[in-house]
Amino acid sequence: MPSPSSATTSETPRRARRKEARPGELIEAALALFVEKGFAATRVEEVAARAGVSKGTLFLYFPSKEDLFKAVVRETVAGRFPEWSDELAEFTGDSVALVRYAMHTWWERVGMTPASGITKLVMAEASTFPEIASFYQQEVVAPGHELIRRILQRGIERGEFREMPLDYAVYSLIAPMIFLLMWKHAMTPCMPPSQQIDPLTFIDTQVDLILSGMLKRPE
Repeated sequence: MPSPSSATTSETPRRARRKEARPGELIEAALALFVEKGFAATRVEEVAARAGVSKGTLFLYFPSKEDLFKAVVRETVAGRFPEWSDELAEFTGDSVALVRYAMHTWWERVGMTPASGITKLVMAEASTFPEIASFYQQEVVAPGHELIRRILQRGIERGEFREMPLDYAVYSLIAPMIFLLMWKHAMTPCMPPSQQIDPLTFIDTQVDLILSGMLKRPE
């Protein structure tokens, strides 16, 4: 039989691992419930139960539901902007290829994940919870706009894109992605197979149409 001291030693790492895993498990459970039920309808008791911890344990990590939502957004979307910014800076292809790469990558890393439902949640509940809408604007929308603006500015400086009002041109790339998110979480479940949209084909089509208007034309 193991001695009491050895039993204690073997249990300690296991408990430590479980404690370290709790924030991640809570964020994963919260994301699933927020997307499934919305912010207002999700109760912290449900999040704790899905994560397999008590409500008191949840509050040790996240003092409020709003704090929990902010952690979800930072973990799944906002925290990735430094990574995406580095990829933009290191990209060696032309700006047409960069636009296509950026939209494909965003769909693969966000649109195809449970985090894709956050945009619909914020748009649906912004008027009721302006504080989470303001947070989303600061942490996701503003950095996203700046990243796209840099891509378009790169194309102009390299002589690949014509001059354009960048603050408005940004929306031409954002709008198709928002459409895809809304389609995925609102329309896809009730549409017949013949009317389903293939996201990557849709993105490629939008890129071709949009960039045809952005490309610099010969004098």
